[in-house]
Amino acid sequence: MIEYSAHTELRIDWSDLDALGHVNHLAIMRYIQTARVLYFELLGMSSRTKGLHVGPIMASVSAQFKKQILYPGMIRVLSTIQELKTTSLHMKHYVIDDDDEIAAEGHDVIVMFDFLSNEKHIITEELRKKIEDIEAKRIAFVKRI
Repeated sequence: MIEYSAHTELRIDWSDLDALGHVNHLAIMRYIQTARVLYFELLGMSSRTKGLHVGPIMASVSAQFKKQILYPGMIRVLSTIQELKTTSLHMKHYVIDDDDEIAAEGHDVIVMFDFLSNEKHIITEELRKKIEDIEAKRIAFVKRI
């Protein structure tokens, strides 16, 4: 069963298509990126907080493409934090197509980083609490009928 704590709905644009007429894998990675950024905005970390010297950086990103996505349509990205460690977190994303099927899955490893000292930084108790509060409200994915 898929559980998620945040969701993002996005319209498929014509420019997302490749020469074969389906959504290009890079567009799917952008969908996941959008969901990741919106999740961090829920945590109070956005471009408006650039003045902070500690913030998230991407350590790893991967995706598995399960089925093609076609234009026109909408997709949903269901996101959750799977694991919260001392300095990093693991994020899972499910890209759901118009048929309510998993079209792709993404996995991110994000590290908190101190840009002044150029080193990893612990996830503060304040940030950890915000993440736990969001994750406590997970929703089970149910296919629409």
